[in-house]
Amino acid sequence: MNVLSRFCPVWAAAALLSAMMFVNSDVASAQDAPSDKVVATVNGEAITEADLALAAQDFRDTLMQLPPQERLTGLINGIIDIRLMARAAEVAGVEKDEEAARRLRFVRDRALRAEYLRANVFGAISDEAVKAKYDEETAAFVPGEEIRASHILVETEDEAKAIVAELDKGGDFAAIAKDKSIDLGSGANGGDLDFFARGRMVKPFEDAAFALEVGKYTSTPVKSDFGFHIIKVVDKRMTTAPTIEQRQDALREEIAKELFLAAVEKLRSAAEIELIAPEPAPETPSPDAPAENPPAAEPAPQ
Repeated sequence: MNVLSRFCPVWAAAALLSAMMFVNSDVASAQDAPSDKVVATVNGEAITEADLALAAQDFRDTLMQLPPQERLTGLINGIIDIRLMARAAEVAGVEKDEEAARRLRFVRDRALRAEYLRANVFGAISDEAVKAKYDEETAAFVPGEEIRASHILVETEDEAKAIVAELDKGGDFAAIAKDKSIDLGSGANGGDLDFFARGRMVKPFEDAAFALEVGKYTSTPVKSDFGFHIIKVVDKRMTTAPTIEQRQDALREEIAKELFLAAVEKLRSAAEIELIAPEPAPETPSPDAPAENPPAAEPAPQ
């Protein structure tokens, strides 16, 4: 008998992803919430605007595959089909089947979990909470050096040395990058790699780039796993903290994760949980595995 004292991180991550749909979706204010206005009926049973809004969350990916002018009709028809099949299942007594009942219990539990999180956990993610977390993050921010560099990447050292010689004679770095660099992405932009901090590039490249002064290029080609680089530093600056507008979505997700894990831990600590582990299945030998040597036969009696 094993008592579970910790929540499996992998399972927690999966559960959080499922629940996060309520954090990332647009939360309407009470006055903007979908109404109970009836948009269709099925055998006298109403389908309301609120039903449409709820179904739209579930069918978001499917709806995006339809032309915009067909989405509302498609959503209504989808709900009609669900209602018809659900009532047919009730008439057929599907709920009495043990396996079906097990699935329904699981679906109900998932829905209740989502509503619990919406009402008791994620509702605490206010603008004030995001601002407080942003202020905490900003207070701990340490500026670091960033450089903006361009490079020309070629396959051989001889090619790289020839390009250095061409640059020494006044060659245009951007034009040569467009013509000769095998890094097609940056080459099309004259070799420009934009700004980057330490830790973003492979070490030989990074060491050489950060050692250069603005406007200078490497006189000796820099070898990496990708080939040989000629690197030019265009600008240097110190990093600044991102704005709250840039960070607010990520901060909301971080707060949601913290609240989710705290809620799970609180509920688990108050519960009696036992894991009755099944016996491990015997390992099936690989078809290619050599057969074990049989025990040596005893000598026959003389």
